[in-house]
Amino acid sequence: MALSNIKRVKSSEIELKDRLVSIQRVAKVTKGGRTFSFSAIVVVGDENGIVGFGLGKAKEVTEAITKGIDDAKKNLVKVPIIKGTVPHSQYGKYSGGSVLIKPAIAGTGVLAGGAMRAVLESAGIKDVLAKSLGSSNPHNVVKATIDALANMRDAYTVAQHRGVDLNKVFNG
Repeated sequence: MALSNIKRVKSSEIELKDRLVSIQRVAKVTKGGRTFSFSAIVVVGDENGIVGFGLGKAKEVTEAITKGIDDAKKNLVKVPIIKGTVPHSQYGKYSGGSVLIKPAIAGTGVLAGGAMRAVLESAGIKDVLAKSLGSSNPHNVVKATIDALANMRDAYTVAQHRGVDLNKVFNG
């Protein structure tokens, strides 16, 4: 992920809602038989522009989910939302997973599948068109979606970064 545009957020002062994306049972084969453990991917967000993801691994499901939530609270990013949608089209990639996110008009809803839907809804995006390209592995899709959202910039940020007036950004 490009670290230049990511805006880190502290989780202590905001109310976060968690959403389980995926849970998997993993077996380790030893001389004494199979040892089972669980891994959980969890997305947390305040549904107002802040979102993060985490991975938890433990011998029991509830412990894995709790660890995932704690990890997700450490990886929060701020996402620009304008009128319930994203400011511009963005492509995100992580390993084999690629995603394309496009803005949509009011009333469209979240047109995304599986892992992407959880991330976008946790971020508070109401209207968006999204497509997962490449890998359908939930780990890679979640990380690619977070990458795409973290690299988005609204017009105010662009104007401030360039050191120009907001009208100059749109009118040249």
